[in-house]
Amino acid sequence: MHLNIEIKARCSNQDFIRNLLLDRQADFRGTDHQIDTYFQVPKGRLKLRQGSIENNLIHYDRPDQAGPKASEVHLYACQDGEALKATLVAALNIKVVVDKKREIYFIENVKFHLDQVEELGTFVEIEAIDSDGSIGRDKLKEQCDYYLELFKVQEEDLLQNSYSDMLLELH
Repeated sequence: MHLNIEIKARCSNQDFIRNLLLDRQADFRGTDHQIDTYFQVPKGRLKLRQGSIENNLIHYDRPDQAGPKASEVHLYACQDGEALKATLVAALNIKVVVDKKREIYFIENVKFHLDQVEELGTFVEIEAIDSDGSIGRDKLKEQCDYYLELFKVQEEDLLQNSYSDMLLELH
């Protein structure tokens, strides 16, 4: 388990953020076409992420609020996503499927996503990650706040819900 402080916001100018990241020598990991299948679970969220870069079973619990929010994340890297998906579908109901293209960048422990989500539009995510407990919640929040300001994210663009919740509201 590790601690994330994360921010998700609508983003109409991904080029601006992409250029800021590249100017700061961000480590570009690539563009990933990801299919996130969310399952009905009694607590938190459980999703299977299938992509060309990231393939993980992820369980997390976080509040629905705008701005920086903490989540406890359990991550299992999986090699055979289709076999795991078949097992999960046999045991659990699918809640919703999110289809997105995601550019992935890192600066130190902070991960950035520039997302294009089917049916929803374009977004930026900032995830400050403490994978071993050495950074702490306050520093993670400070990092998120710094990038929020740098990227000129407006308060009205901050999202409180996940993409899955937003899609469920549409359907």
